Amino acid sequence: MSAVQGAGQRTAVFPGSFDPPTYGHLDLLDRALDLFGSVVIAIGKNSDKRSLFEVEERIALLEACVTPGAQVKVRSFDGLLVDWCRREGLGPIVRGVRNGLDFEYERAMALHNRTMAPEVDTVFLMPRAEHSFTSSSLLREIVRAGGDARPWLPAPVLAAMHEKASRG
Repeated sequence: MSAVQGAGQRTAVFPGSFDPPTYGHLDLLDRALDLFGSVVIAIGKNSDKRSLFEVEERIALLEACVTPGAQVKVRSFDGLLVDWCRREGLGPIVRGVRNGLDFEYERAMALHNRTMAPEVDTVFLMPRAEHSFTSSSLLREIVRAGGDARPWLPAPVLAAMHEKASRG
């Protein structure tokens, strides 16, 4: 099969914690959809990480932010992403890189993944300039401190964050 024949025929995987989902995530999702036509957002279950939202909440928030009719599914997985991709017949993996530090981390992970599962490649996408400094952890702090995070967070996510903040 030539590269041209295979283009756009596979479902890409966009993994992450999405805690919370941001406009930066949605920008990368839209661009991955343009490239591949179908994307599975994959939320890794990590019991060692303290999250603001439970995995099920993040799935619901992402589904609320996705355009109806878009070729997007939101799922969670346990274990190694490449093993899950292989079992599900998914790939390539789409990763966003905002800066050189992100790139070095993602590059090392992509090379390890390629060794473990050569058929699951990784594609790096740069965010649009307005999202290049956005970080979920920083946005959690802005909302917690009562700041205005509307430029970076979709309305359903912002509402859920305010609800969590009001419950303490």
